[in-house]
Amino acid sequence: MNSPSLSQMTTTGVGGRARNLLRATTEDQIIAVVRDADVRADDLLIIAGGSNLLIDDAGFAGTVLHLDSRGVSIGKELSDGRIRVDVAAGHPWDDAVAQTVAAGLSGLEALSGIPGSAGATPVQNVGAYGSEVAHTLLEVRVFERRTGRTSYFGNAGLGFGYRDSLLKRTTTNGSPDFVVLSVSFALERSEASAPVRYKELAASLGVEIGARAKATDVRAKVLDLRASKGMVFDPTDRDTYSTGSFFTNPIVDASILETLPDDAPHYPGGAPGTVKLSAAWLIDRAGFSKGFGVSGTDGESLAGGRAALSTKHTLAITNRGGATSADILAIARAVRAGVKERFGIELHNEPLLIGCSL
Repeated sequence: MNSPSLSQMTTTGVGGRARNLLRATTEDQIIAVVRDADVRADDLLIIAGGSNLLIDDAGFAGTVLHLDSRGVSIGKELSDGRIRVDVAAGHPWDDAVAQTVAAGLSGLEALSGIPGSAGATPVQNVGAYGSEVAHTLLEVRVFERRTGRTSYFGNAGLGFGYRDSLLKRTTTNGSPDFVVLSVSFALERSEASAPVRYKELAASLGVEIGARAKATDVRAKVLDLRASKGMVFDPTDRDTYSTGSFFTNPIVDASILETLPDDAPHYPGGAPGTVKLSAAWLIDRAGFSKGFGVSGTDGESLAGGRAALSTKHTLAITNRGGATSADILAIARAVRAGVKERFGIELHNEPLLIGCSL
């Protein structure tokens, strides 16, 4: 494996080398690389922003496609009055959000500061501060590997769930059945934001939940809030060397509330009789505080201080410098086991684990 280390392409700064690393900047190049890998029956891993991956230090014994297509196109008004916006799959997500807000369009502002590429957002149904991609996504253009054709998925056809979609469910070890080429959104032409749905964000803006604020103000506030939690990448801040939230908020049967303290945060789970719990709260109450694993803490022995929970947010597992994939996983396993022992609740990883497992 003579290619550059994949650690240079991930926000954790972790990962070995690929046997074959290719970069594509256009849809035609993306399709050509995928077709060639399939003809050779080569394992394929697609990386764009690298923010939702933990790659094993042994690397990837196949083809890695670095998806680097760019472009944001603000189109015509749709029949319902909203404006169509098309974004190339490899385009940095936050830049796409910034361009739409600057153009006087609202709907994506609460998703500011999320690292990674536009093409990854529908895969995970990326969400934050009460907003998620499913709220504004119009359609996704994909390359179907099984048929060799390009096609479209509308919003309803993607089967969106909490941090889930058909695109995710048909991806194995980072290799998707449907390769996203571009993503299209339907946004309002308005200086006002979408209704603010998240309590913390509403309070920081000085508005009621469900009210609107200026989209530019919402974007600025979200960036501030994310930065305060180490969730906006900063090369000078080790707390930002992570995959973002390592665990999803568990959705469980509502009867679990009978076994939890009265102050346990919980929200509607979507399906009848379910609730969504706060993974960060569970982790903290299970005895894993911010900075667990850094030098001088009880968790230092797990990874030698090289990996630890963020000192700003218990949901992020960070590379403090020189961490391996095994180091990151050691912290994750300890946290998962501790929450299971304390509350009987199983936490599940949000990032894709490539060549390794929890």
